[in-house]
Amino acid sequence: MSDKHLTRAAALEQDTVRILCDLIKTPSFSSKEKDVIEVIRKEMTAIGFDEVRIDGLGSVIGRIGHGPRVICFDAHIDTVYAGDLQQWKTDPFVPVVADGKVHGRGTVDQKGGMASMLTAGRMIKELGLQDKVTVLFTGTVMEEDCDGLCWLHLIREENVRPELVVITEPTNMNIYRGHRGRMEIHVSVKGVSCHGSAPERGVNAIYKASKIALEIEKLNDRLRNDPFLGKGTVTVTEIVSSSPSLCAVADSARLHLDRRLTAGETRESAIAEVQDAAARAGITDAIVQPLTYNEAAYTGKVYPMEKYYPTWTMPEDSPYLKGAVAAYTSTFGKAPVVDKWTFSTNGIAVAGIHGIPCLGLGPGNEVYAHAPNEATPIEHLTGAAAFYTSLVETLASTPKH
Repeated sequence: MSDKHLTRAAALEQDTVRILCDLIKTPSFSSKEKDVIEVIRKEMTAIGFDEVRIDGLGSVIGRIGHGPRVICFDAHIDTVYAGDLQQWKTDPFVPVVADGKVHGRGTVDQKGGMASMLTAGRMIKELGLQDKVTVLFTGTVMEEDCDGLCWLHLIREENVRPELVVITEPTNMNIYRGHRGRMEIHVSVKGVSCHGSAPERGVNAIYKASKIALEIEKLNDRLRNDPFLGKGTVTVTEIVSSSPSLCAVADSARLHLDRRLTAGETRESAIAEVQDAAARAGITDAIVQPLTYNEAAYTGKVYPMEKYYPTWTMPEDSPYLKGAVAAYTSTFGKAPVVDKWTFSTNGIAVAGIHGIPCLGLGPGNEVYAHAPNEATPIEHLTGAAAFYTSLVETLASTPKH
């Protein structure tokens, strides 16, 4: 390893692994992140961050430097639950270091990114760039339940508006410059109940919803395709109904739709397409509406957000992307793969809603996110810390665009 940042990150590797292990053994499900936020706050303080604070929603914000160029590294630190424990080879909340990897829930999605960020913070502080850059490190909450909510709060309520945000979600150590957006949509219909022994007397809401569901399936054939982001998709993920009893015709039914949005697809176009699908099914009274997330954070604060998560991409000619490619090449001695995430990230609020330039690189492979036996290669943790440091140094040496 000849690159100075890679060499330094390797020297700090055991500490990076130790930090990740501390994060894994501190469970932090969405809206229950208080304990892990405290672990991160203590680490930032011990490293010597210039400022560490916690916002009203419960995210932790660490700052190094006070220069004119403002760059932020973001990791959401909530995780999904472990699921069926019988599918795990080890306890998901007892970290195991073996086979060149750290094993446990959150190693990929996405506490590994936070561990690498903290090591990068130590390295960036050692560079003495405080007069040239302001580097923020955010450990954000509630992303698994409502991606982007934490960043809407940071931008709108905390006035955190960096010139570039680096998402540290897993990228298998590639550089990612965007992903499809998404929506959660309900389609509701009414029926007329009657005794199940004479269904012809009523109107069965389940049948009405089923006809719409079949048209939703066909809708996939008509959705947009983008050469970079891929195709828009929609699927029915749940159907619920109500009736006076199980011996009665259903008087209401509701479909839950997972809609993935590619370039050119919007909230309005997605709703219109579902309304059209209902019309094609011959259902004229269907109510189509996006959902709203309004759960309380661990701080008790409720910050509602409509569950519309816009598509975003960083242009190929962006100077920030060029800087990231240069930093990657300098660090690893090879050109990076520039690609996209399959899933959604906090970038939907940063870039998709507020237009702040955003790109990503993170340890781990996203195919292991939310899966049993989640594990991240230690060399990824080290490489990510080196890249983050190199990127800050690269941007600090160039004028702001």
